[in-house]
Parts: sequence; C-alpha cells; structure tokens
Amino acid sequence: MRVLVVDDEAAVRDALVRAMDSEGYQTRAVGDGAAALAEIGRWQPEVVVLDVLMPFMDGLTACRHLRARGDRTPILMLTARDAVADRVDGLDAGADDYLVKPFDLDELLARVRALVRRTYPDDGALLSTADLTMDTAAHRVRRGDREIELTRTEFALLEILLRNGGQALPRELLIERVWGRELGPSSNSLEVYVRYLRRKLETGDEPRLIHTVRGVGYRLGPS
Repeated sequence: MRVLVVDDEAAVRDALVRAMDSEGYQTRAVGDGAAALAEIGRWQPEVVVLDVLMPFMDGLTACRHLRARGDRTPILMLTARDAVADRVDGLDAGADDYLVKPFDLDELLARVRALVRRTYPDDGALLSTADLTMDTAAHRVRRGDREIELTRTEFALLEILLRNGGQALPRELLIERVWGRELGPSSNSLEVYVRYLRRKLETGDEPRLIHTVRGVGYRLGPS
C-alpha cells in the first residue's frame, strides 16, 4: 500500500513517514500541494495524508485540483484549524477524513486503515484475466487447471499487471511499484522478471498474456 505524506514541516513529515513505514506501507513525502499533485501523477499512491496550511499551494487547493481531474485517491486532511467551518471546508474540497493537529499517531494510523478498508474492500478478492486467476489472500496463481508457483517478486509484478488488466503500464511505474527506489530506470530487472513470468504463464500452446507495448511498457490480457 503506497501512502504519500504532504506537509511543509520537516519534523511532521519525518514522524509520519516513520509511522507509516512501521505499519508496512511504502511511503513518500513532499512539502507542498504543487509537489503533491506532481508526485500523485507519477507514483499513484493509494492514500494521501495532506496538510492544509502549506506554501506555494495549500492542501485545500491541491485537493480541489485532484478531484477536478477525476482522481478519487482517498485523502486524510491534517490541519491546526479545529472550527466546524474549517472541517466543512476540508470535506467539501474532497477530503475523505479530517484530523486536527496536534494528533495522536495511533489515531492517525487507525484513520488511514479505515480509509483503506472503505476504499479497497475487495483487496483480497480473486483477480483474473482470460484463464489466469490470482488469489491474493492465499498467494496462489492458476492458469486453467494448472497451478503456478511464483516467487515473491514475480507475484508482486503479476498482481500489478492483473489489477490494471488491459492497460499499458509504463516500465518506470512497474519498477517503482515492485522495487521502489532500489532500481533506476536503466535497470533490466523488469525485463528479466517479465521473461520469468512468461516462461511460467505461457507454456506449450497457451496464448500469450503479457504483451510488450513498444515505447511504453507492458500490458496483461488476451491478444
């Protein structure tokens, strides 16, 4: 689960990143609303923790921009303003929840977990395309009647492709989702693992499922 922290105070950002990391989230942090919009477009986080009072672009404006472009990423808004009117402004701007500073980290983490449950209720459901199915909860993959053993990295890569079935996903996005910041865009690890997956998923006369999209990346689905 990818969480973007947006706050102009370095101490607050660092504390939130440590808390999110301790929960097992992949976390990034930026210091203003404009940087947040850019990072959301690049990284596609699944939850945003967004401060209101920031330079360059405040959290309310960033939230409105995000919703105006059709992005429904869940947002937990943070602010030192505790008046009812301020909370109403945040929710009307498109925030999904609102937490007043100073806050307890345990409460913030509980609110993030609640946002995840509400927004992604089917996270453990079966994923499928053509005759390929994945059970994310049981960590099992089948193609037709054949069960396929995958490594942790192979499973993570296939899950991303399945969750975006039919879409051409840029190689840079796939590298970030699977390996985080450990690999640069020039690494050939993605191509290596795509070959591994193809060998396991596409045996004999089985139709190809993983397609190379020239100049972009990869797409999963029937031809």
